[in-house]
Amino acid sequence: MANIGKLMKQAQQMQRQMAQLQEEIATKTVEGSSGGGVVKVVARGDQSIESIKIDPKAVDPDDVEMLEDLILTAVKSALNQAKELSNDEMGKLTGGMNLPGMM
Repeated sequence: MANIGKLMKQAQQMQRQMAQLQEEIATKTVEGSSGGGVVKVVARGDQSIESIKIDPKAVDPDDVEMLEDLILTAVKSALNQAKELSNDEMGKLTGGMNLPGMM
């Protein structure tokens, strides 16, 4: 029974560490861009979008579709980087174990 108690304490400690790490990850930012940098998107480690910057040169009223594509590409890039950041940081704590519901 002593082993179960020790295991429970270790699990609780890891859970606290993961919660703290998730808070830290949420404060980190990454940037995705497209069109050679004319559209830039900053995302947080919790995969929320912080900002979108569009160079006025990218705004062509006759080609709105191109701007939409540039924005979508930059958002996808930023979110992918945020996901990688989160996975990398969590992987350091979990030793690469894929724990359901934790990432």
